Amino acid sequence: MSDHVRLEIDGAVAVVTMAKPPHNLLNGAFIGQLIGAFESAADAGGRAILLRSEMKHFSAGADVDGFGSEEGRAQDAAAVLERLEGVPLPTIAAVGGLALGGGFEVALACDFIICGASARLGLVEATLGLMPLLGGVQRVVDRAGASRGKEIAMFARRHDPVLLEKWGIVNVVVEDDELENASLSWARQLATGPNVSYAAIKRLAAITTSEGVRAADVVQDEAAKPVWASEDLQTGMTAFAETGPGTAIFQGR
Repeated sequence: MSDHVRLEIDGAVAVVTMAKPPHNLLNGAFIGQLIGAFESAADAGGRAILLRSEMKHFSAGADVDGFGSEEGRAQDAAAVLERLEGVPLPTIAAVGGLALGGGFEVALACDFIICGASARLGLVEATLGLMPLLGGVQRVVDRAGASRGKEIAMFARRHDPVLLEKWGIVNVVVEDDELENASLSWARQLATGPNVSYAAIKRLAAITTSEGVRAADVVQDEAAKPVWASEDLQTGMTAFAETGPGTAIFQGR
């Protein structure tokens, strides 16, 4: 995709690698490259997306030196989040080192977060007199509740991932040297699953988060239509009848 964001296919996993020295600092151009990689993943043959870093840190936040420049000018946050989260493939962020400010927010835009034990994550914008600008407040509140979300954003601490796992923000914490294998294992498992079903699940989860359970109930039957029409459903039903549950080999169609 670029020198700073690479998209590679590992089996059916689209591995998106951030490689912007020294610490994957975010600006408008870099975020645009991330969006491009996410939106290209399915056409490249990916059925799940793994977001990782080649640097020491996942991302240490925004490129503060670029504030006010054309390259550093923030894109419309709602549009960025809609595109990152709107990708129908399941997405996993593998977080090692620091994920601060916008870096943490990019991870929060993924469906799942897996952390190395020594990682530290935080919404640190308040230390500059700012607030999180890429949906971080809303997403930690959604995952952990208003009290914890405000604590994370207002105190601007760097948090141990084990605590964030306890709060429901992080999915799992592994030893640092297991992060690559553990996150790739999750991605590979998702990449063998029924993608049409996954897309419907993501849609209903997003509606529930933004509009509530009742709103998701209203669109559930409509969201299920492509699932009923999918090849994977037929494959799953046939495998269940012939060889038992959990034996289907899905093609993602």
